[in-house]
Amino acid sequence: MANESGSSPATLGGLLRSQGVSRRAFLKFCSTTASLLALPVTAVPAMAEALSSARRPSVIWLSFQECTGCTEALTRSHAPTIEGLIFDFVSLDYHHTLQAASGEAAEHAREQAQHENAGKYLLLVDGSVPLTEHCSTIAGISNLQMLKDCAKDAAAIINVGTCSAYGGLPMAKPNPTNAVPVGDIITDKPIVNIPGCPPMPLAITGVIAHYLTMGALPDLDHLGRPLAFFGESIHDRCYRRPFYDQGKFAETFDDEGARKGWCLYKLGCKAPTTYNACANLKWNQGVSFPIQSGHGCIGCSEPRFWDASGVYQSVPQGQFGDGAKLGAAAVAGAAIGAGAAMLARKKKTKLDAEDPATQ
Repeated sequence: MANESGSSPATLGGLLRSQGVSRRAFLKFCSTTASLLALPVTAVPAMAEALSSARRPSVIWLSFQECTGCTEALTRSHAPTIEGLIFDFVSLDYHHTLQAASGEAAEHAREQAQHENAGKYLLLVDGSVPLTEHCSTIAGISNLQMLKDCAKDAAAIINVGTCSAYGGLPMAKPNPTNAVPVGDIITDKPIVNIPGCPPMPLAITGVIAHYLTMGALPDLDHLGRPLAFFGESIHDRCYRRPFYDQGKFAETFDDEGARKGWCLYKLGCKAPTTYNACANLKWNQGVSFPIQSGHGCIGCSEPRFWDASGVYQSVPQGQFGDGAKLGAAAVAGAAIGAGAAMLARKKKTKLDAEDPATQ
């Protein structure tokens, strides 16, 4: 039944209106999401229309060898957000932590969702998969068997967190359960990895929004991560980057350099070799991120980050990506480019104000 505004509550547009979300706020979200996903401005109206009329997709969420931190990151928002409402909008038909049902009723809900939405449902997975028998079971079913059963008729798989994407901590040495990532087992389905320990909530909802809009997963990097959120290193977006280029480093966590906000590279910060959106999206509604809080990045969105090197051991500069070798000249060039862009925007604003057609 349609509501008073003419939008069905069964669509995302209807849900947002029922929650008091204005059209302006929704379009702003679509613009931001399109920008993050590197889509052209012309895609914003199409995204808004597609999301407004989108109906509840079935989602089955499996949790294997994990700590529930991925779910906590997504659900513990201090205020309702449109991206949160988008996640609320999906039909979460099975989730060990959030579902009300238990026992046989829970497993029946999963089987029913698979049967009724065969070929259409999204499969979200957090946690690595143990290959050693009886290490982790759900309702008497091994994680390995449940993954294979649920992936068989899924439209696509979204790995939430580093454990499902790359094996994470369970796969760290000596790996007693023979844990592996989902991609080592399922090779015939579209898979997107959203790593992080935990992953950024907006990256999860952004991928879902892209899927609802385009009917496909976004562009991915060589590790299966969405380029929109993992296309740049944290080092290249970090506000401490100028101190790195100037050779100003904190030597200890409580020295003068640390108090002045100098680069944490010598204290083991893995930002130069870690690709994620922490530095620009930040956490807790954009309040902060680990480096801003005074601790170096530990590289949690990269494969085998726990075994790669010590948490407080610096990454050899020879391992940096090309973006981390730009140096002070590139920083200066970026500043000049930013200044030129700002002048161009100011000029356009002035011309628009003088043009009667824009009034």
